Amino acid sequence: MAPSSTARTPRKDAQENRAHILVVAGQAFDTEGIDVSMDAIARQAGVGSATLYRNFPNKDALLVALLAPHHDKLMQEKVAIDQEDGHSGHKLQRWIDALGHWMLAYDGLSEPLRDAWSTTTSPLRPTCADLIETTDRFLRGAQTDGFAQPDFSGQDIFLGALAIAWASGRSTTHPETRNVLRNLLRNGWTVSVRGRR
Repeated sequence: MAPSSTARTPRKDAQENRAHILVVAGQAFDTEGIDVSMDAIARQAGVGSATLYRNFPNKDALLVALLAPHHDKLMQEKVAIDQEDGHSGHKLQRWIDALGHWMLAYDGLSEPLRDAWSTTTSPLRPTCADLIETTDRFLRGAQTDGFAQPDFSGQDIFLGALAIAWASGRSTTHPETRNVLRNLLRNGWTVSVRGRR
């Protein structure tokens, strides 16, 4: 027997509520950063707190959903980097730049990413683990080819990029901060021409 239209309506309403919450939350994070409270998002979306928490049990779960299109774009960049003709050191730098850009999707994102890296319970933890693994793969290629120092790990690079994202937030007064710190990170992992075999 086919389901009745009344049985389908709540499911459609729930999907619309979820989509509306994501739009409102994305706008709030864009303008105010991720420090905006879940209660404020519920008010702006015109839904009850119970509806918000039924869809997203905590802010990290909301961030996972909001970051999905940003993550998809980052994965497309990863594929493009893999397919380009540059050497492994250049590919690592391209990946670090793409990763750093992703970390700036919302002001203040570096804080929950740092927390997710250090705890196993955050919904953001699998994303961080996946990005660390990808960073490690690019780094190992550069290390094998003599473009990167052997005593660094993908986790080190990830945390370095995270520190740069934190320092590059909207509260930063100097616009060149990110570029200066990016160069500092790069100078830390690269091997000089003289030092290469």
